[in-house]
Amino acid sequence: MLLSLMTWREVEAQLSRGVCALLPVGSIEQHGPMGLIGTDAICAAAIAEAAADKIGAIVAPTVSYTPAPFNTAFPGTVSITSKLMTELVEQICRGLLDQGFLGVFIVNGHGANLEPIRQAATALPNRAIRVQSWWSPAAVSQMRHDLYGDWEGMHATPSEVAITQALHGARTAGDAAKPPQKLSLDFIRAHSGDKHGPPDQHRAAFPDGRVGSHSALATPEDGARLLEAAAQSIADEFTAFEAERRRDQT
Repeated sequence: MLLSLMTWREVEAQLSRGVCALLPVGSIEQHGPMGLIGTDAICAAAIAEAAADKIGAIVAPTVSYTPAPFNTAFPGTVSITSKLMTELVEQICRGLLDQGFLGVFIVNGHGANLEPIRQAATALPNRAIRVQSWWSPAAVSQMRHDLYGDWEGMHATPSEVAITQALHGARTAGDAAKPPQKLSLDFIRAHSGDKHGPPDQHRAAFPDGRVGSHSALATPEDGARLLEAAAQSIADEFTAFEAERRRDQT
């Protein structure tokens, strides 16, 4: 159920049962030569909605504008500050909790979102917020590894591109058919969580926008499998979270 497509009476009826909300959070940033600007928001929203369909949960509108300063040298990227995102997520979650939702389960689609979300959670009731990046559950992580190995990389990954292909069709690979520069383990450790440098330096280091990710390995068929695996994992984790929040209220 999409919150934006419900009436207030329908929401009130659901709240009387004691329910939590799913909140997708993405970004608006470049995703390489064949990846869509809205990839992170598209993936987070689609996975949250597919998970909700499995368990009858409510999905709040997607938070799309988030921090991506390192990508602003690429056309189409729109970045906000981490401080603003923390305040935005805190107010959205507080609003949902004040309305009567028992908790908010955030489905994350962008690495740089994690720290601002954690900061927002510290200002909210204990245990009321849970965040999970769609790619992190064991079943999804294993599938990504089996499909792409080291070519999953860090940005414009074939897994996220594949999911958008399953939803919106594939773009021609063009020069993305050529593999990008492989990343060292040291680089991956140092830059996890989207800890990249200034925009001009980042574009100079990764001129086509991919960061160790061979986007052209993506297929719509793999995207459908990844979407299903992620949705099932999120559905299971949300169900456990909701049960925990109900126990907390007794």
